[in-house]
Amino acid sequence: MNPLDSIIGYFSPVAGLRRLQARRALHVVAGYEATKPSRLRKNPGDNRSGDLVVEGDVEALRGMARHLEQNHDFAFGILTTLVNNVVGPRGIAVEFQPKTWAGEIHDGFASQMNTAFKEWGRRPECTRQFSWAKTQRLLCNTWLRDGETLLRHLEGKVPGLNHGTEVPYSIECFEPDFLPVDYNDPGQRIVQGVEKSAWGEARGYWLYDEHPGASLNWRMRRRRHDAANIEHLKFVRRLHQTRGVSIFAAVMNRLNDIKDYEENERVAAKIASAMVGFIQKGSPDAYDADESYDADGRRMLDIRAGAIYDDLKPGETVGTIQSNRPSGLLTPFLETMHRMAAAGTMASFSSISKNYNGTYSAQRQELVEQWANYEALSLEFCEEVVEPVVRRWVQMAVLAGVLKVPSDVDPSTLLNLDFITPVMPWIDPGREANSDETLMENLVASPQQTIRRRGKNPEDIIQQIASWQRRLASLDITAPAKRPAAPAPQQTESN
Repeated sequence: MNPLDSIIGYFSPVAGLRRLQARRALHVVAGYEATKPSRLRKNPGDNRSGDLVVEGDVEALRGMARHLEQNHDFAFGILTTLVNNVVGPRGIAVEFQPKTWAGEIHDGFASQMNTAFKEWGRRPECTRQFSWAKTQRLLCNTWLRDGETLLRHLEGKVPGLNHGTEVPYSIECFEPDFLPVDYNDPGQRIVQGVEKSAWGEARGYWLYDEHPGASLNWRMRRRRHDAANIEHLKFVRRLHQTRGVSIFAAVMNRLNDIKDYEENERVAAKIASAMVGFIQKGSPDAYDADESYDADGRRMLDIRAGAIYDDLKPGETVGTIQSNRPSGLLTPFLETMHRMAAAGTMASFSSISKNYNGTYSAQRQELVEQWANYEALSLEFCEEVVEPVVRRWVQMAVLAGVLKVPSDVDPSTLLNLDFITPVMPWIDPGREANSDETLMENLVASPQQTIRRRGKNPEDIIQQIASWQRRLASLDITAPAKRPAAPAPQQTESN
C-alpha cells in the first residue's frame, strides 16, 4: 500500500479497499500464480533474515523440545535413534596415522598415540563425570534437541582445575542457555551473544558464568570468551544464521498432536475396558419406591457368572455400554504420522517406529537412502567437535612431553587422523559378508577399509588375531580348514 492509499484508507476505508482490490486485479496476470493469495490459499511468506526469524522463537522451541524428550516416548526414541547412528554407542573413534619420512605409517608411534588418547578419554571434561564417548553422546543429543551446543578448550594451567591426566588439556561443555539470545549490541557487533567481525566471523562469545535456569541465577554475569577457544556446533538451514534451531522445529506440532491423540486413545480404551451397565426402564407408573437400594441410594444388582435377573420391573431391560476402542484406524494413522515425523527429523521410519515389516530389498533401500542423512550429521559433528578436540590434544600432548616424536616420524603428519563413525548395519549378514569378501578378492576394497566399515580398529583386530594364533600354536591346536562353498542351486524356468 502506497502513501496515497494509506491516506484514502484512513478517511474512507471502503474507498481504500476498492483501490487495493483493483490494483491487485491489474497485476494478477503477471508473475507466479503461487504468490497470489486467495480464499483457499493464504500463501504465507517470510523474507526476514535467519537471525530475526530465530530470535523470537528459539528459546521457546528449545523448551518445547526438552519437554517432549522428557514426556513423550516417541520424541525420546527419535533423539536416541539419531544419536546412536550419528556418534554411535562408543562415540566417534579416532585412529592416528603418523607417517615416516618415507611416507609409510609409523605403527609403533601410532600405537603410542592411540593408547595415550584412550587414557585421556576416560575423563576428558572438566567435571570429571563422563568419558569421551559419553560426552560425545550428550553433546550430540543437546545439538539435535536444542539446536546447538558449545565446547570450550581448557589448555595448560587453569586456576582450580585438575586436568586428571598427564596431558594438560580438558574440555568444558555448555548448553545453549549459557549464550544469551537477547544480548545484542550493534556498536560491538554482538548478535545474539556472539561478537562478530565486519565479515561475520565469530570473534568472541559472551557466556553466562552460571546456567540462567539455576537456582542461583541472580548471580548471573556475562563474560567474554575468545572464539579461538570455543567450538559452536549449531543446526542451521540458513546462511548467516547465528544461532541453531531444534531439529524438532518443523515437526513440533505433529509430535504434540501425536502425543495428545495417543493419550486420548489410551484413556478411551481404559474407559471401554470397564464394564458399564444400565437399566432401561418402562413407564414411570409401573414402579414403586419399595425397591432394593444400597447405602448410597443406588439400585443393587447381583452380577456373577450365569446370573438370571427375574426381578426386573415391567418394561425394564438390562444392557451394557459398548465401545469400539481402541480404534481400528489407530495403527495406520500413527504409521502415517511416524513417517512424516521421520522425514522432518532426518531419522529412519523403521527405527523410530520399530516397524520392521517388509522385504529385504525394501529394508535395504530405506537404509541406504537414510544413511546419507546420518553420514551428513556425523561428518558435521566430526568437523565441529571431534577433530578440533583431537588436534588440541595432540598439540598439548607434544608440548607436555607425553608424546615424544621419534626422529623417523614426519612432524607434519601427527594430525593425520582417521575417524571411525557408525557404519550402516547389516540386514542380511550372509549377503553382506559375501559382498565384502568379493570386493577384497577383486582388490576393490582393502581389509582395513572393510574392518573400519564394521566400526572396528584394524590394528586391534590384527593384534587380536595374532594373539589368538599364538595361543592356538602353544596348545598345538590346528584351526579347522575352510569349508568349500556350497554349489549354487540350479535355476529352472517355469512356464
